[in-house]
This record gives sequence, structure tokens and C-alpha cells, in this order.
Amino acid sequence: MLEFKNISYSISKRKLFENTSLQIPENYHIGLVGSNGIGKSTLFNLITKNLSLEEGKINLKSNRTIGILEQEIQKVELSLLDFVLSSRITEQNLLKELETSENPNRISFILNKLDEINAYDSDWRASAILSGLGFNKTDQLKPLSDFSGGWRMRVGLAAALFNEPDLLLLDEPTNHLDFESNSWLENFLVNYKNSFILISHDRETLNKTVSHIIHIDQLKLNLYTGNYDQFEKQYAQKKISQQLLFEKQEAYKKNVLKFVNRFGSKASKAKQAQSRLKSLEKMDFVDAVITDRSIKFSFPKPKNLGTSMIVLNEVDVGYETNTPVLKGINLSISNDSRIALLGANGNGKSTLIKLISGIIKPMKGTILKNRNIKIGYFAQHLSEELELELTPFEVLSDKLKNEDDLKIRSVLGKFGFDKTKSETKIHKLSGGEKTRLILCLISYDCPNILLLDEPTNHLDIDSRTSLINALNDFEGCVILVSHDSKLVENVADHLVMVKNGKVNNFLGDLDEYRSSLSNDKKNKENSKNKNNNDRKKIRNLENKIKRLTVEKKDLEKKLSANENISDYEKLNLLSEEYENINNQIESLEDSWLLETE
Repeated sequence: MLEFKNISYSISKRKLFENTSLQIPENYHIGLVGSNGIGKSTLFNLITKNLSLEEGKINLKSNRTIGILEQEIQKVELSLLDFVLSSRITEQNLLKELETSENPNRISFILNKLDEINAYDSDWRASAILSGLGFNKTDQLKPLSDFSGGWRMRVGLAAALFNEPDLLLLDEPTNHLDFESNSWLENFLVNYKNSFILISHDRETLNKTVSHIIHIDQLKLNLYTGNYDQFEKQYAQKKISQQLLFEKQEAYKKNVLKFVNRFGSKASKAKQAQSRLKSLEKMDFVDAVITDRSIKFSFPKPKNLGTSMIVLNEVDVGYETNTPVLKGINLSISNDSRIALLGANGNGKSTLIKLISGIIKPMKGTILKNRNIKIGYFAQHLSEELELELTPFEVLSDKLKNEDDLKIRSVLGKFGFDKTKSETKIHKLSGGEKTRLILCLISYDCPNILLLDEPTNHLDIDSRTSLINALNDFEGCVILVSHDSKLVENVADHLVMVKNGKVNNFLGDLDEYRSSLSNDKKNKENSKNKNNNDRKKIRNLENKIKRLTVEKKDLEKKLSANENISDYEKLNLLSEEYENINNQIESLEDSWLLETE
């Protein structure tokens, strides 16, 4: 379906792709992986023609459509539901034409086309997708301009999914999702009938949703069969084989050159030496395996303050007077607590994190804190507050005014910043590098508690693994909000549910939490299936009424046509047909009224 033919592309003289080719068949579910900055998003822009290749071609099979998750969704006054519906341009144009067309043949064609693309299912399909991504019925009728950037990105994702293109391109779609909507998206992608290419740094999402992996490595596109875990095993074996072949080729080259140097000048051996040189020139040499360059980082050791850190007793918290978001919170946090907060976005997880950090104050109840406690608080919005014209070194120097350059570089080095990156302006850093800088800035003064609100967004898979290792080595308390199940499973030993204004311990592990979500989903599905069946009945009745109405109008024209007025036999037949159609319409309208009551 999609072919990359000898493509090459560079950014600012830095090569991303060089003479690489690949073919993607129909209905492949693909994960696109590679380290940060290697060219994954650039490849999407090349596929959609937003960027132009230096060399080569990208060919899409004729009559195939491409849909992409837009990275920025503008504020508009359309409701969420209308925004999603309006994204399907072909359908909208057909519906507009149906309202004005008087040509029976054209009307019949439009009705058939709308049936073909399931247009009459559009409202409930769009609503179901929005619901799966966390928007209730009330939210769906609100204007898009009422929602923040993260929520608007969800609406953009809903529009991309609703369109069902032949090739769907998704660039980090889970970044603004919670655990619940992430699970819904995984299920949607597993059942997606067409092809998609997914850029994701979430190992579990890749394992659950994709059948193939495209790995960008050393300027080439490499296709592997299987999910991410299977790809890792294949890639590791490939690297072992490559290194063995490289060493074998190097040994052979060394022996040939040694032979040529020793015997090349001797007449009796000259021909043999030249033959060996020619065989060397014909060899397809492989490169040496590049050693692991993944970022390793670590958090400093905090001061031991004893067991108890923070105790919340019957606390209410919110942003408006007399309108608490969470009520009656009772929570005890010790020096070795490892807590993950669960619950859908909008239920108050981030509010609870801000309460513990001291950013917002309780409306009611008491909070007891160790007076010497230090808290490191991470949230996505902090990267937006960085001064873009400064370097990481300058930012940290401002925090550590009394420390020498060596100490500052040492602190930055623990979060993967070498001398070059330390002196790179922040606006030139990748999203993952900005995330690591924030983690560095919140922990340089040895906090006892790390409060992490979605810390893995923008981190690649290797960096996420490094974060897990760093948190497990950290000797303080960790409280986190994350849709990354691997992070939660490997770091947290205590799950807390934030739901319906309450904060309660969840007595189970993450698998049991997933099961509870699955049971809730089944109950909703049963209800939804009944509603869907009702809708289908109504839709079928409406379609029949529309078709018969078209026939009725056509008969009315024939009955009043001059050539038929004197032909009584023909008029009789037309009148009988007209009466029959009229009776059918009345019967269908009665059935429609019963179904819609």
C-alpha cells in the first residue's frame, strides 16, 4: 500500500534517511520506533508531503486515503461532537447536496453512497469515540474553545479515528490520555480494520496493538514482524550477527592487506595479490555495532527524616469557594511510600498532587508535614515555563549560585546532559530532553519526596527504562500519576483510587484494576449494543422513508405530465402505485414513531 523507494532526507545538513527503501502491505498495524530526534515525526511529514524528499519517492496506492493526528488543535466554537463530525469532509458534502438536490437519480446515488460509508451511524460513532476518550454526553455538546490544549488534543485524536482512513498516522497519541482512555485506544487500534503507523514510547501499548515494527536505525528503515518485545529480541540477535560478521570481515581484510603488502611486489604472487584485492572490493561490508547510547540518570540521596512525612486528615480541596474537587481525604505518606494515583482525567489526581506539594491549600481538614521535608514536583506545564533562550547550564547555575562549574556539570550529567547539550539553548532541545531537564531541576537539592505527574511523556523507551531504574534506586518517597503501565507496575507498591470526589486505597494490583475497567466497559457495551440496535432500526426506517419519498415525488410528476393525462390505463396503474407507496410511507412513519418514543 505504501512504498518508500530510495529515499534520502536531511535537516540542517544532518542526515536522517539515506537511500533507504521499504514496502508496507495493506492492513498492517505498525509501530514506528527509534531514539528521540532520529526522524520519526519527520517521516510522517514526508509521507503527508508536508516536507519534500531530497531523493527518492514515497508512493501511496491509488484511491487510498491518509489521516494524521494533528499536533495542534485550534480553539473553535463548534461543539466537540460537531467538530468530529465536520472532519469527515466527503460525508458533509454529500449531506449538504442531499438537502438541495431534486434529481431522483442523484438522490438515490447519494443515499447509496451514504449507506456505503455508514453516514447514518456517524452521530453515535463520533459520540462513542469521544466517550472512549473521556468526554461525557454533556462535554460533547460544549464548544471546543472551552477546553485546554491537552483535552483539545483528545478531540483531534477522536476526529482522526472517526475518519477511518486507509492509512492512519498517529504521533504520540497517548501523551494526553489517562489510564482508562489509553486502554480504550489500545482496544480501538487492535480492532482497526485498515492500516496505521503509530509513534509511541509506551512499550505496553506497542505490545498490545501492533503486528509489525519499523525501526529507524543508522539512516535506514527496517521492518520487523511482531510486537515491540519480539522486535527487541530480533534486533538484539541482528546486532550480535552484525558484530560477528564485522569482526570476520575485518580479520579477512587485515589478512588480505597483509598478504598484498608482503607479496604484491613479487612477480610470482602479484596476480594472486591482485585477485585478493578485487575480492575485497566486491565484498558488502557491514558497519561495527554502535554501543548502547541510552541515557542513564539518577536522583540524589535525600536526608533521612524518619518514617512519617505527611499526614492528611479529613481534607477537602478545590479551586472555588465551597466547591471541593475532593472531600474527606485521609492519607498517610511515609519516607518509603511508593504510591500511584489511579482514576480518569478530571477526577482530581493532579489536584491531589498539588495539594501534597503545597501549591494549593486545603479548604477543610488538617495536613501535618515534617518541617524539614523537601519536595520535588514534576508536571508537564513546567517545561513551558523554561526560558527558551537560556541553556541547561545557565538555568541550573542560577539555582546553584554557590557551586562551581564542575559541580553543575556533574548534576546535569546525572540526567544525560553532556557538555554539548548543557550548552544548547532550551528551544533547540527535544521534548524528552526538556523533560529530563525538569527532572534535574526538581531534584538538585535532594528532595525527600518526588511528586511526578505524567513524567514519561516525550521520553523514549530507553529513557523510560532509565527513569524506572532511577526511581527504584531513589531512597525517598515517590507519588506518581501515569498512564504508563510499565512505570506503575515497576515503581508503585500502593495504588490509590481518585474517583467521584473521593480518595481511597485500591486493594489490588494493576491487573485487577484493568479487570475492573473491563467489567465497567462490558456493562456499558451491553447498554450501548441495545441502543445501537434501536438506532439501526430507526436508521433503516428513515432510509426506507427517504427512498419511497423520492419515488412518490417521481410518480407525482408522472401523474401530472401532459402525455399521461389522456392515457387512462396508464394513469390507473400510476395511481395504484402511488397509493401503494403512500400506504408504505404511512406504515413506516407509524413504526418510526413507535421506535423513537
